[in-house]
Amino acid sequence: MIIFQNPGYCHCCTTHTTFQAHGGWYRDEYLCASCGCIPRERAIMYCIDHFKPDWRNGVTHESSPATRGASLRLQKECAHYIGSQYYPEIPFGQMKNGFRSENLEALTFPDESIDLHVSQDVLEHVFDPAAVFREVARTLKKGGMHIFTTPLVNKVNPSQRKAELGPDGNVILHGPAEYHGNPISGEGSLVTMHWGYDITKEIFDACGLFTDVIYLDSLDWGIRAEYIEVLITRKP
Repeated sequence: MIIFQNPGYCHCCTTHTTFQAHGGWYRDEYLCASCGCIPRERAIMYCIDHFKPDWRNGVTHESSPATRGASLRLQKECAHYIGSQYYPEIPFGQMKNGFRSENLEALTFPDESIDLHVSQDVLEHVFDPAAVFREVARTLKKGGMHIFTTPLVNKVNPSQRKAELGPDGNVILHGPAEYHGNPISGEGSLVTMHWGYDITKEIFDACGLFTDVIYLDSLDWGIRAEYIEVLITRKP
């Protein structure tokens, strides 16, 4: 059942289309009728186009890409696109199913080798976010960016750790376990962080880079929902 629809332009499939809300939770249910993408995917693709307009010519690494939306456009149009998944069963840096095996907390890329890191709803699932921020900073070229989404569910309140690894490697939960969808696992991904706007300070404290939080709201672009902020970390 479609409860709302409107015409507009989709930055993921670059077409004039119709956006259709199939339910009240627009973040997952306000779809592009042409490509099926959701608002946060359209928001991140707009920001890539707007803030990193030369992205087609550089080296782009995307962690845990989807099979639609911004991920599909990046794969099609970026001359030097690298998609990675977390495959702990094979050595990091090797290939599996067309993806490079990578751990965001310990990337195998050389220093200053990436123009653009992209991650969509990944950073709420890592156990050591500070290590991720340091690795992103290490591998970005000067002038490079990390453009990403992660639900800022705590907004103005402090970020909260929801799960961590103990000294023995076992997971310690701080409250009920929460899982989100995972493109390579039916078990889903454990939520480790409930981020707030103070994520920008966490990034700066970890690696010394500044981060902008971009909030977009435009029915014309099909961008309206909760938790669709796009964050942009820049390496000067």
